[in-house]
Amino acid sequence: MPRTSSKKGLTGSAASTNPAADLFRSASSKAASKELERIDQLFHTYANALSGMIDPEGIEFLCSDLEVEHTDVRILMLAWKMQSDKQGYFSLNEWRKGLKALRADTVQKLKKALPELEKEVRRPSNFVDFYSYAFQYCLTEEKQKSIDIESICLLLDLVLGSQFRPQVDALIQYLRTQIDYKVINMDQWMGFFRFVNEISFPDLSNYDSTLAWPLILDNFVELMREKQG
Repeated sequence: MPRTSSKKGLTGSAASTNPAADLFRSASSKAASKELERIDQLFHTYANALSGMIDPEGIEFLCSDLEVEHTDVRILMLAWKMQSDKQGYFSLNEWRKGLKALRADTVQKLKKALPELEKEVRRPSNFVDFYSYAFQYCLTEEKQKSIDIESICLLLDLVLGSQFRPQVDALIQYLRTQIDYKVINMDQWMGFFRFVNEISFPDLSNYDSTLAWPLILDNFVELMREKQG
């Protein structure tokens, strides 16, 4: 008569009844649920009841509570972290995504998270994505592919001004005085980023117009070199 093995039954029993592991999973699940509940409550503090979104007015109230200007680059960084799809609006899902990643379920925690968020964005691996996002975030109309010059000047100053002040000032002055371009597209926008990161300034010694630079930068460099004599 074949003998029955007790080992298999014991193993299965041991694997399925680990009180410590079950308790930890239950506690973690409850904590995550409570955190999400607080994140949602915070969202509804600023959300428009009719639209179900945080709108520009709600963002102004949020900025006031965070003690930052609504034009502060960290608000754009927060939008990037949420991957907000529409300028000036945060949906509940976007809000959840951003605040869960920042581990912030109160205004105080969100305020404390902003310096770390800025450090995260400033990492070279993230900053190029943030820079590209900043342009896309300003495309407010359906099928819009370009942004007017004045808005681009403000965006350049906001996104690159603190790191590349001389280049940004010169670019903005040129953009505001030239008459050939009324709007800027994504290719030109990314060209500005490449320019400030790669080109020696103000001597422009390593700028080669035969390479694949946007024509607007060729014109800018030509004007700068004429001024330098």
